[in-house]
Amino acid sequence: MTHDDTEDFASMLAEFERETGPQKRLKVGDTVTGPIVSIGSDSVFVQLGAKAEGILDREQVTDPDGKLEVEVGDVIEAIVVSASGGGITLRRTAARTARSAELEQAFAHGLPVEGVVAGTNKGGFEIQVGNARGFCPISQMDLRFVDQPEEYVGQRYEFVITKLEPGRGGRLDLVLSRRALLAEEQKQAAAETRANLREGLVMSGTVISLKPYGAFVDVGGLEGMIHISEMGHARVAKPEDVLSVGQKVEVVVLRIEQTGDPKRPEKIALSLKALEADPWNTVAERYPEGSKVHGRVVRLAQFGAFVELEPGIEGLVHISELGAGRRVNHPREVVREGQEVDARVVSVDPTRRRLGLSLAAGESAEPAWQPPPEISGGNSLGTFGDLLAAAKDSKKKG
Repeated sequence: MTHDDTEDFASMLAEFERETGPQKRLKVGDTVTGPIVSIGSDSVFVQLGAKAEGILDREQVTDPDGKLEVEVGDVIEAIVVSASGGGITLRRTAARTARSAELEQAFAHGLPVEGVVAGTNKGGFEIQVGNARGFCPISQMDLRFVDQPEEYVGQRYEFVITKLEPGRGGRLDLVLSRRALLAEEQKQAAAETRANLREGLVMSGTVISLKPYGAFVDVGGLEGMIHISEMGHARVAKPEDVLSVGQKVEVVVLRIEQTGDPKRPEKIALSLKALEADPWNTVAERYPEGSKVHGRVVRLAQFGAFVELEPGIEGLVHISELGAGRRVNHPREVVREGQEVDARVVSVDPTRRRLGLSLAAGESAEPAWQPPPEISGGNSLGTFGDLLAAAKDSKKKG
């Protein structure tokens, strides 16, 4: 290196040491990151904090043709495979060029290896790890049930070797698990999330499943639920109308309830609605008393009809305001669900979230029920009283 290069590297190393802080005691399996400080004929030396260096076999940073892939100053990531008094020995994650010796060492120390999903077979996946043949049971591919195995084919993942034995032609046969790595990552993420969790916190999450009553969301290794009533100010009939599995969402933590269950120590209630502007805050300005409005009948009750004016805003047409002066026994005599109507605002109460409407006094609503047509000859079917009267007349004549 030139004098200027030396100064640049010294500055970078000093900055690295300031960022990493005091060197923690390393143990086998720890992942470390540091700049390469020198490259020898057999070994590469990596700075690990202010007073520690790791040693990496040169073959770990060369391609299959023996060409060096790194240079002094490059920052690399590696795994500690030995941390005895003789120094800190490092090894990079076993990748597609992994040799048998590397795979055996990875198996012995529980270190991750990199593999490509080559295909599916009965009960799992075929994984190619260097020259070795691997099998990953379908239950060990992910944390959750694998519904569509073909989506994993062609993807590159990290696995841990759970079983290793000689195969044909001097190759190694491996049994692999990706789930074990994911579970450990989730455990670490959950511990960090739990330490900062509080009500009112806004978090990013991923929808992992949908149920008729709500959606379950992964928020940094912990699982929370958005109840269907918290998916928006508008009424939601089904969670899948709003969300889909795999969707990224921003949510607010509503409640945290301790369960006493070590496997799931808390229940976390989440909300999408809390991040939305409440339409009732400005309803009095947008729908003043006396104003004419247009909406859709969304449901009927014995006492009246509910009309949606906009998502999250429903008004009630009391049964007394439906008949335009005539007696109405049930709202279905005048309106039906799904019908669009014009109405007039008669009362507004934002605090109680109530909006009174009227279809009376000339407001339009096409009747949903019509009386039965008259029979031929102009005679109606008559009432039960008419039938009784006719029977009495018949007896008198007899």
